[in-house]
Amino acid sequence: MTRVTIFNLANFFVLPFWALMIFLPKWKITQKVMESYIPFIPLALTYVYLFVSSITPENAQALSNPQLADIARFFADETAAATGWIHFLVMDLFVGRYIYLEGQKTRVWTFHSLALCLFAGPMGLLSHILTYWVSTKFLNKNSTSVVEASTQA
Repeated sequence: MTRVTIFNLANFFVLPFWALMIFLPKWKITQKVMESYIPFIPLALTYVYLFVSSITPENAQALSNPQLADIARFFADETAAATGWIHFLVMDLFVGRYIYLEGQKTRVWTFHSLALCLFAGPMGLLSHILTYWVSTKFLNKNSTSVVEASTQA
């Protein structure tokens, strides 16, 4: 399988999980799928495969004491770029899963944060943190009691 095929398949692989969390958050199947780690196993294995195949002695040396110029040269290689992209896919989906599960637990609205996380993970996480804060401070005092009750249980 070529790097381009792996890259394209990985991009398509994550989309159903994002669609479930964003558009069908209360569906039992969404809840069961997102409570598991199963979506991450194929992506993590793909990452490991690409990572191992992209490391050369020179790359390993450069990555052991990273400098921006060395990282830029490393990602100029297609295999390394695909590896980095899979890394983003895995971590963004993991953060999205966290946002989704927290939203289910606290009843804080997550649609916008998940959509942002799909395209720019850290911005989605920040959006969720701010939404949670605004929701508990100004909009719904009951969200705080839900969180407190779940931590005491």
